[in-house]
Amino acid sequence: MPIVMNNTLNLIRSTAMGGGSRAERAEHLAEGIRKLGDYRWVGIYDVGSEEVSILAWSGPGAPEFPKFPVSKGLTGAAIGEKKPVIVGDVRNDIRYLTAFGSTLSEIVVPVLSPNGGVIGTVDVESERVNAFTDRDGEMIEQCIGAALPLWLIR
Repeated sequence: MPIVMNNTLNLIRSTAMGGGSRAERAEHLAEGIRKLGDYRWVGIYDVGSEEVSILAWSGPGAPEFPKFPVSKGLTGAAIGEKKPVIVGDVRNDIRYLTAFGSTLSEIVVPVLSPNGGVIGTVDVESERVNAFTDRDGEMIEQCIGAALPLWLIR
């Protein structure tokens, strides 16, 4: 059985290619992932050559760092490794950039372009230690695959 139901992926795909501004579509994606995984906070980011910037989020508020260098934080690690980074307790990881003081675990999944470059990330944060597993990463990767037009068509 697929991690994410086809109906959900089809909805994500149609939203990513649908009407409204890019920020509105990204917000819908963040809300969809947040509900699907019952997560506290989800951020959708663009990755440029030197900077990562928030496009939209769903949760209690905006992140403390709406823009930061591509080499910083857990996001920088996910960009550099081109694979998801899961940290069970951010208090023990010096790479963590504080977005919310109550965050205890985080997963960052890179968005890869067809040529393999990182063009975005999806960042999910929790107030619980060890909140994420590889299964969360796989589910988020499936959602990213369905939402890829959001990053490719600007």
